[in-house]
Amino acid sequence: MKRIISFLIISVILSAVIPVSAQQPSEVLIKNATVLTAVKGTLPATDILIRDGKIFRIGKGLTAGAGAKVIDATGKFVSPGIIDAHSHSMLSAINEGSLAVTSMTRVRDVLDPHDIAIYRALAGGVTAANLLHGSANPIGGQSLTVKFKWGHPGEDYPIPDAMPGIKFALGENVKRSSFQPQAGQTVRYPRTRMGTMETIRDAFRRARDYKQAWDDYRAKKTKVPPRLDEELQPLVEVLEGKRLVHCHGYRSDEHLNLLRLAEEFGFRVGTLQHGLEAYKIAPEIAKHGAGVSTFTDFWSYKIEAYDAIPYNAYILWKNGVVVSINSDDDGRMRRLNLDAAKIMKYGGVPEQDALQMITLNPAKQLHIDKRTGSIEVGKDADIVIWNEHPFSPYSHPEITMIEGVVYFDRAADIANRSVLAKEREELEKLDVNKAPASGGTAPRVPTERVRGDRDDADRRDGDNK
Repeated sequence: MKRIISFLIISVILSAVIPVSAQQPSEVLIKNATVLTAVKGTLPATDILIRDGKIFRIGKGLTAGAGAKVIDATGKFVSPGIIDAHSHSMLSAINEGSLAVTSMTRVRDVLDPHDIAIYRALAGGVTAANLLHGSANPIGGQSLTVKFKWGHPGEDYPIPDAMPGIKFALGENVKRSSFQPQAGQTVRYPRTRMGTMETIRDAFRRARDYKQAWDDYRAKKTKVPPRLDEELQPLVEVLEGKRLVHCHGYRSDEHLNLLRLAEEFGFRVGTLQHGLEAYKIAPEIAKHGAGVSTFTDFWSYKIEAYDAIPYNAYILWKNGVVVSINSDDDGRMRRLNLDAAKIMKYGGVPEQDALQMITLNPAKQLHIDKRTGSIEVGKDADIVIWNEHPFSPYSHPEITMIEGVVYFDRAADIANRSVLAKEREELEKLDVNKAPASGGTAPRVPTERVRGDRDDADRRDGDNK
């Protein structure tokens, strides 16, 4: 009974910061802001008119209907919503590490819309993310591109027209560098880098044969349809250019091997994830057409990360590679604006190009740039209003919108804190965390989730510690 009551109280606490979409007006007018468009420069003292979730007009002296919500943004800055191209937020499971190829698994099946990391991401100006399987396998599970519609059911999060993706991985995590098998434990293949590449090549050979079998059946060359293979079907979609490969890795030789393998089978890699040594093969990446989603200045947490340099993104950008800055971490996700600002320091990347690395470029990498990633007429109104320039260390989002709906309002959040404090006191009165009188341990009600199965072995992921 106590657990039921505590669940109800937690629900009330969450509802205090959940937006009510039904109350959202069809028109929103943001007045007199400094607008960082991410494509057409910075527009001072500019208005943005949002209608039915889309950016309807951009200009000066705009007016809206009588029922419109008007936001005075004088002295404030407006940017596109931040897009994180590498995240594991709101997933209740990250790795299915039992097999080397787990392309049949889907992170969509483990969405947790109550993960408080979603709300915190909105508080950092993040509106969309690429949710990835972990890095335990050469070929992992199917990824999902979402918008962080906090307070909505899980089925409202996926972006319907986003191109599907799948997680690949190379290096230490895959070959289980830190895994020491105990007596009687089975060691999973592969255990070397060459075994990793063989596993990927073998899977695509099987997928190619499987595709041919279906092509023959559809061409009426055979009368019996092939057996549906949930493992190979996503790889056929990769071969057909219908599914993006997002490949975890660090060493340049491994990523170069993957690019060559992709060209061998006739497909293009979507993004090289992490890619801390990508600067060594920047021309080859540009020629192949892959994007790189990387960190700005985070390295030396594992052997593979020792050759990282802060000029990585600059060198890739200089070579014409589409670069995004990602988080791979709930905490870092809330500070991606500052990670983008560092790109101006390390290499002198122009402001708009640096901003694109957390807005338009990840949208391009995820094939959602037609709807989001920049402030342009006709695009979704995924917008952040900042108290200062987002590249300032003193900046913070005041309002975060997705499709014109306010999902984070700093002023409302602060105003609700006294109410939330009282509700937490009620929760504490339930004493749900104390052990029962009969002995044993009562189930603990966490104030926040701590996940121990992140993407990288030395970054709290538990893959191969």
